[in-house]
Amino acid sequence: MTSTALPELLRPRALGPGDLVVIAALSGPLPAAYESHVEQTVVVLERMGFRVRRAPLLRTGHHHWWSAATPAEIAAELNGLLRDPEVRAIVANDGGQTVLGYLDLIDVEAIRADPKPILGYSDISLLHLVLYAQTGLVGFHADMATPGFGGHWQAAPVTRRTELEQLYSRLLTSTEAIGALPASPSWECWRAGRAEGRLLGGVINRIALSQATPFALPLEAFDGAVLFWEEMGGLASYVWSYLHVLRHRGILDRISGMVVGVPREIAGLEGPDPSPSLAEIVLDVLGDRDIPVLGNVEVGHAGANLPMPVGIRVALDAQQRTLALLEPAVTRAAGPNSG
Repeated sequence: MTSTALPELLRPRALGPGDLVVIAALSGPLPAAYESHVEQTVVVLERMGFRVRRAPLLRTGHHHWWSAATPAEIAAELNGLLRDPEVRAIVANDGGQTVLGYLDLIDVEAIRADPKPILGYSDISLLHLVLYAQTGLVGFHADMATPGFGGHWQAAPVTRRTELEQLYSRLLTSTEAIGALPASPSWECWRAGRAEGRLLGGVINRIALSQATPFALPLEAFDGAVLFWEEMGGLASYVWSYLHVLRHRGILDRISGMVVGVPREIAGLEGPDPSPSLAEIVLDVLGDRDIPVLGNVEVGHAGANLPMPVGIRVALDAQQRTLALLEPAVTRAAGPNSG
């Protein structure tokens, strides 16, 4: 169980040329149709200058129910990667519905001893939140193999793919702050204003679920934070309900800003003129809280992802439609280091 004390920020060690990155099945299985996504991910990561290996559980057709393996098996493999000094980063293959089953089996002492970047979104965002709560680890809410590096990236224009590849490489290898993330015309100002704070978030249903576990972030962690979230599937009313969970929990009274990802496959939000729109849902729940909101940002399920390093200080200007990373996500010397 996490204490109520705020975690000291724990940055992973920066990667260097030739470092080993492992693609692992941290949640869902690998259907045969997505084998090519894993193969393309290897190409992308090798082009960044890394060595790449697949973890043993990541094999076509291997599964337990809706998962790549049992929660205990996945946790054992993850713990082995966390303890292996040769492994310098872990990239999730896909999301799914399994992380809740092994939150209590993760070797958090191995993370404190040798923090490593863990990349992924969807179900993996729960992992980022819980490990940040327990250890202060900077989690990389970012693309993974399926369908990210191996699917969405391949469908993106060459210029965007090149831009993202350079961005991810800098984020993993450089101890200089990234600064402004590359914006796109989809970004919308839903409520004007500026904010600076630690970046916290993930899939909104996982943010809500994490608060129901013993590993929840203490409310103090949200003081002044910039909350980012996205969602896939379900109904527009579910999103409204999850936002109310955050309101009842007191989170919306503590944050300084909000970044909302492009929604995907949410009934009631599809079509040219949804009613209510996602912006209307967000502003309805926020009420008179003076919180800047930047909407339709590429984080999550809707396409090639901008990386959101959990725990890093960011600057948000909703009216100018800018979001900047003010700190590096990695460090030259592994170990606890505050912002």
